[in-house]
Amino acid sequence: MSTLLHLDSSARRPSFSRELSACVADAWRAAHPAGEYVHRDLAADPVPPIGHAWTEICDAVLAAGIADPRRYGDVVRTPEQRAAWAVVEPLLAELLAADVVLIGAPMYNFSVPAALKAWIDQVTFPRMSLRGRAFVVAGARGGTYAPGTPRAPFDHHERYLRDFFAGHFDVVDVRFLHAELTNALVDPRLAAREGERVASRAAALRAAAEAVL
Repeated sequence: MSTLLHLDSSARRPSFSRELSACVADAWRAAHPAGEYVHRDLAADPVPPIGHAWTEICDAVLAAGIADPRRYGDVVRTPEQRAAWAVVEPLLAELLAADVVLIGAPMYNFSVPAALKAWIDQVTFPRMSLRGRAFVVAGARGGTYAPGTPRAPFDHHERYLRDFFAGHFDVVDVRFLHAELTNALVDPRLAAREGERVASRAAALRAAAEAVL
């Protein structure tokens, strides 16, 4: 049985990234009627930032040479570490159980939302590999950061996530869907580009609906 872990991180309740991620999730559930679907809203139910006890666990995992994520809990010793592990354990269990990880991630200030970064920090340890899992990112950007555009060099959203998934999770099977120019709805300076916004959203929704995972 296949399992989808669906994360949303937009601070907006009705948002373009949520719309796209929901579309991908609907397509996945239609293709996997017997599959398990897990949804976590990182904005509505925030993950706390890592603290000192988490760093102790991370150091102990590294010192012990533990590469199997299912054994990270073996190094937990102190009450503070047990409290930190109580936060990590359910998040990590959801991630390890998933065959597909779907992340709704708008661009905030050229990068990812703090809510998503907090989740990433909690579930990421040295030398871990999630190879074999597929990752899909449903993104939304106020402007356009497509290759060849003036703002492409400022894209620390897709580039960060690609580098992170490859460098820390050992995953290169990542698909990105972006709705661009969403600020054309509210920024008078982008009003002339409303047609581009509409076309970008439509193309992203088509790709999301046709995603085969």
